Amino acid sequence: MVFTLENRILDHHQILQKIKRMAFEIYEHNFEEKQLVLAGIHENGYFLAQLLAQELRAISPLEVSLLKVTLHKTEPLTHDLAISPALSSLTNTTVVLVDDVLNTGKTLAYTLRAFLDKDCKKLEIATLINRHHTLYPISSTYTGYSLATTLREHIRVVLAEQEWNAYLL
Repeated sequence: MVFTLENRILDHHQILQKIKRMAFEIYEHNFEEKQLVLAGIHENGYFLAQLLAQELRAISPLEVSLLKVTLHKTEPLTHDLAISPALSSLTNTTVVLVDDVLNTGKTLAYTLRAFLDKDCKKLEIATLINRHHTLYPISSTYTGYSLATTLREHIRVVLAEQEWNAYLL
């Protein structure tokens, strides 16, 4: 795949702006909480969760914890879903699932099952980009960038040391 400036939809600075705004929104909706758990879907979702946690710690008194969720995105039922560190209890805790792109909702739908039996107080979803092509009953509570695309178009988020960009392909 060729990534060019012509098909870039978010650059490094814009991604940081979206994360900061999302952190403020998360805090506004959860200002009465003492703690918050951000569960990032490996790999880009977890990186975004780390960035959101950093911003939330800077702007709020919330105690923010991070979880890494790993699942097989194309065959989630035939592979185990892993959460690290291992969950002890999320009773009466607000959890925000974080991923880079909300496309069909399949990844988030399968991830939700790991949290539904943990007696969370509230379960929310944060995505950097929402494509609006959901096939599952999933919607994002916090969205950095909302983009209507065709089914043939794809979004690729690159979050590497030297490059933070999102591309429409």
